[in-house]
Amino acid sequence: MNRLISIALMAVSLGLWSHSLAAQTYPSRTITVVVPFPAGGSVDGVARILVQKLNQIPGWAAIVENRAGGAGGTVGANTVAKAAPDGYTLMLTASVNAINPLLFKNLPYDFVNDFTPITLLATGPLLVSAPPTIPVNNLKDFFDLVRKDQQKYTFGHTSPGSASHLAMELLKRDAKLETLIIAYKGTAPALNDLMGGTIHLLADPMLSSLPLAQGGKTKALAVTSLKRMAAAPDVPTVEEAGMKGFELVSWYGVWGPKGLPADVTAKLQSEMAKIIKQPDITQRLLTIGFEPVGSTADEFSKYIKEEMAKYELIIKAANIKLD
Repeated sequence: MNRLISIALMAVSLGLWSHSLAAQTYPSRTITVVVPFPAGGSVDGVARILVQKLNQIPGWAAIVENRAGGAGGTVGANTVAKAAPDGYTLMLTASVNAINPLLFKNLPYDFVNDFTPITLLATGPLLVSAPPTIPVNNLKDFFDLVRKDQQKYTFGHTSPGSASHLAMELLKRDAKLETLIIAYKGTAPALNDLMGGTIHLLADPMLSSLPLAQGGKTKALAVTSLKRMAAAPDVPTVEEAGMKGFELVSWYGVWGPKGLPADVTAKLQSEMAKIIKQPDITQRLLTIGFEPVGSTADEFSKYIKEEMAKYELIIKAANIKLD
């Protein structure tokens, strides 16, 4: 009996030692940061900012891998959920990751139990934009224009279940419109159709939308935060268009697979938080409409739960059903 106890204690000790050694030697090869959306969107942009800085850490190497497909990035998310929990396959995505389980009944993974939250990187409002040829300059006037001939106008969103989707449904509901909303598979195709006038309204993160508005390729009508943003101080809020209390922000975080060792999680969180708080990155994020965060893993877990409770109320109120 004593021998069995000794063997068991030795196994536990070896396990703890191996985890500790893994953290000390981590990373020993390239880290793949999976972005479950096409290149060119806001999630991809944040991922490339982060990975560029990770590659500047001595001994670290990281790449971005775009794995688009599936509603709301579920294909890429499933890849990470099924990956080995060794810290070499991570996911960087937006708040859509917390919305999907509220909309899709048959996800191939359990969002709450199949991932390890690492850090909340940043939050930011969406920019509500129209084609440059629209003869109005604010959201209130835009909705007045649409009401004159609703069949003439079409709205869009960047992905089913995304913050863009929820924002467009809320805008449509609060404006009391019956306008058609087209679902796209990513930011780039939606923005292309917005610039071309195929759709007439889109809510999308400022990272991908603001440069187009600044370049005259789209027209910024509003931001979905309760206050105007320093990156675009002349763009009014949705609330200023008469929709009191309207607020919906997108947020970006990093996850690993379930079972990621706590010491590896802590190492990743520490380095990523340092990156987000570097003055040049902080300023870069603020300039494109984000509020840098760099939370702890526990803070991120709590934030996710709070946001999911909020999204559930929005989905029920807007009667959003995808399957």
